[in-house]
Amino acid sequence: MGDAESLHSADELKRQKKIKLAIYITIFVVFQIIVITTMSLTVMKVKTPRFRLGNINVESFVSDSAAPSFDTKFTTQIKIKNSANWGSYKFNAANITFLHQGATLAVIDIAKGKAGWLSTIKRNAEVSLNSNAITGSNFGTELSSGVLTLNSVGRLNGKVAIMFIMKKKKAANMNCTIAFDVTAKTLKSLECK
Repeated sequence: MGDAESLHSADELKRQKKIKLAIYITIFVVFQIIVITTMSLTVMKVKTPRFRLGNINVESFVSDSAAPSFDTKFTTQIKIKNSANWGSYKFNAANITFLHQGATLAVIDIAKGKAGWLSTIKRNAEVSLNSNAITGSNFGTELSSGVLTLNSVGRLNGKVAIMFIMKKKKAANMNCTIAFDVTAKTLKSLECK
């Protein structure tokens, strides 16, 4: 009877080891699913970088509501914000167009570059604008009102590289409205979408 009991206890030990192994494998699989799901929802999720103007400093602003005309020179920062991605954003050369009611006043170039992961790059630019291209009849009225409103638009095309493996194309658009105080010859507001 001793052999039967030892055989039974050996079978019971093997069964318990198999159960433990199955539990460990199940825990490992569940843990891997949680890790993969978390990574895909956070780190591997690619968001479109932000492309904006910032910190406009007016150097000169001359206007004449009788003529009507204006001439301005200012410095600004071009911001490319990649703070939502866990990978770098390499973008191609592009440009920013400054407009007044659809009339192009100036175009500035942006050299190709790279915004690191979870970071923002800022580039300084000098912009000179004048009213030579404006042909609207309400332009003189706008200058007389004391506020000159301009738009800046642009588009960056590039790729976000996640963990040096996955690359996803992303295009960042800029659409900013710039309002100048004609009387004070300063920036009144800057709003970007």
